[in-house]
Amino acid sequence: MERRGRDGAAGTPVITYGLIVLCCLAFLFSPGSGLDPGYGEGDALLAAQSAYFERWGVVPNQLTNLSSHTSHALHTLLAPLTALFVHGSWLHLLGNMLFLYVFGAMTEERLGRTRFTLFYLATGYVALVGYAAANAASDQTLVGASGSISGVLGAFLHLFPRARVTSVFPFLLFLPLRFPAWLVLIFWFVLQWLAARGAGSGPGVAYLAHLVGFVVGFLYAWALRRRTDRVKSPTAATEGEHQP
Repeated sequence: MERRGRDGAAGTPVITYGLIVLCCLAFLFSPGSGLDPGYGEGDALLAAQSAYFERWGVVPNQLTNLSSHTSHALHTLLAPLTALFVHGSWLHLLGNMLFLYVFGAMTEERLGRTRFTLFYLATGYVALVGYAAANAASDQTLVGASGSISGVLGAFLHLFPRARVTSVFPFLLFLPLRFPAWLVLIFWFVLQWLAARGAGSGPGVAYLAHLVGFVVGFLYAWALRRRTDRVKSPTAATEGEHQP
């Protein structure tokens, strides 16, 4: 049986798979992967990586001070989109793609391909801008799809709270166990919140971007369901009036 999303698209999550492929290709051909000898080695490779991240990533103090960077205003405004396809290391890439693979397919099916694509890009954009606004003086480059993927997690929590997902927790000896999605995702959110409280504006993980993306994704799914319910209710009442 073929499943179809809200926009009539076939059940295969082509957008989710496409995003994974794009992120992987972008990383493989970047200096971050270390696979292209053309970028050199040692200090030359580090310099190439730094220049690459600064070109395609988000630098908070540039994004929040566009008046001082008028000659590159458009590039700076687009940076939160390009940054979604840039990753800093193999671990960074594989971690993000695993979460997208696990939670993206069902979310895409429920939202539909077009809506999911716009949702993914918009949520990631808002998450990175939110982080930049809270760390306006920072000159540390921000890259990665974490903001968008956090939005997918938030939407998944609202859309499929009773779904069961396989998870691995260190304090359970790394045994793969199945838990309700609501338990896993709320636990993940609390960890991000605790980490964000202790994080500064220097190098490291942008936990605040994760929190912003998660909240935006959850609220979007909540608003979408409320809107759908309002549209369906009058239709059901009208049909009921014509029943014998």
